[in-house]
Amino acid sequence: MPPRSTRPVDKLDDDHYPAYTTGRAAEILGTTPAFLRALDNNQLITPLRSEAGHRRYTRHQLRLAARARQLVDTGTHIEAACRIINLENQLEEAQRLNEELHTREATS
Repeated sequence: MPPRSTRPVDKLDDDHYPAYTTGRAAEILGTTPAFLRALDNNQLITPLRSEAGHRRYTRHQLRLAARARQLVDTGTHIEAACRIINLENQLEEAQRLNEELHTREATS
């Protein structure tokens, strides 16, 4: 059995490693490549590009795309879905920062 990697994060475990092509990402999500391009056009996700210029998606981006698909499937326009998700992410970050500040104050 080969020795385990001593690297702290393996590419297979890295949520931000661009491992998925557009076709594979669309297949995983059960959607079309055009849907993924629309998410890029609406600035929800910005996939990295391969040397040949092909889009590559991360697992994190696929989770955002899956959330967008949920909203679109319930009748939300794609532009609004992207805004909603961006606002959800901003709220989550603000709550995290608020909790961090409260923790700092409690330990000071």
